[in-house]
Amino acid sequence: MKRLSTPVTANDLLVDLIKEDFNILPILSRFSIPLGFGNKNISEVCLENDIDTDIFLLIINFILTGVIPAEEKCSIKSAIGIVDFLHNSHDYFLGYKFPHIRANLVSALDQTHSDINPAIISFFDSYVSQVKAHFDYEELNVWPYIRNLVSNTDSSYNIDIFRKHHDEIGEKLSDLKNIILRYYTTSMPNKMYDALVDIFNCEEDLNTHHAIENHILIPMISALEQAGKK
Repeated sequence: MKRLSTPVTANDLLVDLIKEDFNILPILSRFSIPLGFGNKNISEVCLENDIDTDIFLLIINFILTGVIPAEEKCSIKSAIGIVDFLHNSHDYFLGYKFPHIRANLVSALDQTHSDINPAIISFFDSYVSQVKAHFDYEELNVWPYIRNLVSNTDSSYNIDIFRKHHDEIGEKLSDLKNIILRYYTTSMPNKMYDALVDIFNCEEDLNTHHAIENHILIPMISALEQAGKK
């Protein structure tokens, strides 16, 4: 997750940031930033796409440096912006990333392993179902609670309930990766290596998603609760 030693600023060109670390491209897609931004800086791109620049920089800098600015304010606007980003991330994983990995994985399976291939796909499908249940809980309970919190609507829910039940979601994907690496032989190594790269990237991406919730969202909402949303 930590890749840059200095933070990104609003005046940095977005194309330069991508050249510095192309791994932020999936993050840009979750902000719904379209291609074709020319030589515009981050502030200009965010303004054109109705994105809060401070929220964009908060997330990008946390991903690339692992640091949250000490002066970061816990505002209602920031909380909703983080929720919107995490909601888009759920759509990204369920609607694009997981189906993409599954298709690559199916394509990479060697027909000589007809006995274990179904188990591998079943293992992956079971994992996706678990992640979907994790995301559904957040969509049905956590995000509505946060939106109610900022609109002064009373609720018996609080962010500490989420904190106590917020489990890691990348472990089983790591198990699948290790099974294939250690024990799966194939006559199509290029395809399987390609599928493994997808799995590695997704595992890191999910860990980052989890970290954003733990280190940005939960402390932010906890502070808003304690401050009475002021």
